[in-house]
Amino acid sequence: MKKYFSVVLITLSIVSCKPPQPANDPSTVVTAVPKKPEPVKITYTLIETLPHDTTCFTEGLLMYEGKLFESSGAPDNLPRTRSSFGIVNLKNGKLDVKGELDRKTYFGEGIAILNNKLYQLTYQNQVGFIYDAKTFNSAGQFSFKNKEGWGLTTDGTSLIMSDGTSDLTFLDPANQNVVKTLNVNTINYDLPDQLNELEYINGFIYANVWRTNTIIKIDPATGDISGIMDLTQLAATARSKYKNSLEMNGIAFDPATKKMLITGKMWPEIYKIEIAF
Repeated sequence: MKKYFSVVLITLSIVSCKPPQPANDPSTVVTAVPKKPEPVKITYTLIETLPHDTTCFTEGLLMYEGKLFESSGAPDNLPRTRSSFGIVNLKNGKLDVKGELDRKTYFGEGIAILNNKLYQLTYQNQVGFIYDAKTFNSAGQFSFKNKEGWGLTTDGTSLIMSDGTSDLTFLDPANQNVVKTLNVNTINYDLPDQLNELEYINGFIYANVWRTNTIIKIDPATGDISGIMDLTQLAATARSKYKNSLEMNGIAFDPATKKMLITGKMWPEIYKIEIAF
């Protein structure tokens, strides 16, 4: 009887030491994660069709001071292509070359113009080149740690580069150091992670998705995709006019007319379109 009484006391002691549990224990409450809004389908209107040089393996496209600049790469199996950049003659589509790299050493990629300097990426050399944006004389070069260089644009403060992944790298134009890396949420939208040519428009980054006819609109603050544009019809038109047309890869925005210019690698045409921003 004494032994039984001791066991009861021990049991009561253990129970009395256990802290009281609140009726609504926050550790047991599951907070629902707000679902992000689906990206808006961006529609467009074709305004004008312009000629484009089919020897240009387009890697970059931009408007600067009313002129259309283009950069091109030079694959080994396409001997007519050049790793160059220049100004597009909108009457005949020909590129007035302002700078060229040795195609045996460098594969030219995206370009951007900021603070009166033109920046040019290369594909796998982890090197970029800098030129005076007026004279196109060499103004130096820089290195980057990304395995590859693809597209390039600017938000007016930083250079923004893609490297074939879902990441965008922001660079300080003064020293080309990394300011930040932005991961773009492509997974939830069933998109490849191969972001390519870039253009910064009205506070958003627009990106070609390699080997697709898709351009996505990216919020640079969050990496969320707020819009998706399907340009399959333009790609089909280009291929119907020149069978060797390759991937869509060129976005330029003309702030004077508020129109976008779209083209692709070795496309015969540049398409001026209007979208609702």
